[in-house]
Amino acid sequence: MEATEGRIGPNAILQLVPVLRDAAGPDATSHLLAMAGVFELPDPAKGLIDEAPAARLHQAMRAEMPEAAPMLAREAGLRTGDYILAHRIPKKAQAVLRLLPARLSAPVLAKAVAKHAWTFCGSGKFRLVSTWPVVFEIGDNPVVRGEYSETPLCHWHAAVFERLFSELCGNDWRCEEVSCCAQGVSACRFELGRDPAG
Repeated sequence: MEATEGRIGPNAILQLVPVLRDAAGPDATSHLLAMAGVFELPDPAKGLIDEAPAARLHQAMRAEMPEAAPMLAREAGLRTGDYILAHRIPKKAQAVLRLLPARLSAPVLAKAVAKHAWTFCGSGKFRLVSTWPVVFEIGDNPVVRGEYSETPLCHWHAAVFERLFSELCGNDWRCEEVSCCAQGVSACRFELGRDPAG
């Protein structure tokens, strides 16, 4: 699935800002928002937002707080997953998924994620590689576009996926970004699986 307008869900900003405030304080958060050109928080009731400010905020955080950024992005991703569970996935559907064995529920959830990929991948190109094991790719991911890193950077995306699968398909799911556009490859690749230690 490919988005054409370069728009993304407002939670890419809204769930990160309180995490930044808790970790770094209001002044540092205001500085990062100004760096990103975000002078007013988006209204979730108005739907999708321009992906560029959201991407700039994540990139500013990684540039200014490189050691803390993975943890902060992960926390924002977990909160985004919680928001999706509270407001976007019908409770009856959640109940059904929780009753099914993971071998059945995970492919159903993977297809649902693919269907709504435009909310988190913006102008990137989403691909459902496999439903079992669950593997997603985001080509030309706008959240890391133009960045260069020796290690994957998409902790926010990975945490969103991990929260959804852990809540709906068993509590021992993990998501690992095994390659990232920032490493010079064409797509960020996310692999989900059951934690053998879970």
